[in-house]
Amino acid sequence: MADFNYICSLVQNIRSKYDQGNPFRLCDEMGIVTLFASMGSSPSACKGFFLTQSRIKSITINSDLSEDFQRIICAHELGHAMLHRDRSGVNAFHDFSFFDGADRLEYEANIFAAELLLPDDEVLKILNDDLSFFQAAANLYVPAELLDFKFRTLKWKGYKVIEPPLNATGNFLKKVHE
Repeated sequence: MADFNYICSLVQNIRSKYDQGNPFRLCDEMGIVTLFASMGSSPSACKGFFLTQSRIKSITINSDLSEDFQRIICAHELGHAMLHRDRSGVNAFHDFSFFDGADRLEYEANIFAAELLLPDDEVLKILNDDLSFFQAAANLYVPAELLDFKFRTLKWKGYKVIEPPLNATGNFLKKVHE
């Protein structure tokens, strides 16, 4: 299992190497093909997946989602690409099936996405504006559950942050609908 230290260091190295945190641009610069396909807008619709086939890495994102949510899904799937690349053949369709370790893999990909999309200084600045947890998530254009994952990394780093009013699970993205 990848720990906070490994995931946070990996994201920091990626941000430094490519001088950005935009998941779409990162995929392009890393040679990961980004595809969009209509997969429906129901709460149970697949949001996206990472797949390696014939040494070609690709992330497919549900085009029926909003642009903000597509960005989050891209960051999440990029997390799978970076953290779980050796398991991509087995876990290619992790949204469709259940298997041992699925929650752990989703948890790690969510930590990666939160760390990539929500820089510490940006989150701390919003929190200092005396906003509620849910207002802060809205101002950062992320679901509250993703902000909960960011709070976990901030606590691990030693910051004193409020206890979020929720405890997101590893598979929250499957349940979120717009």
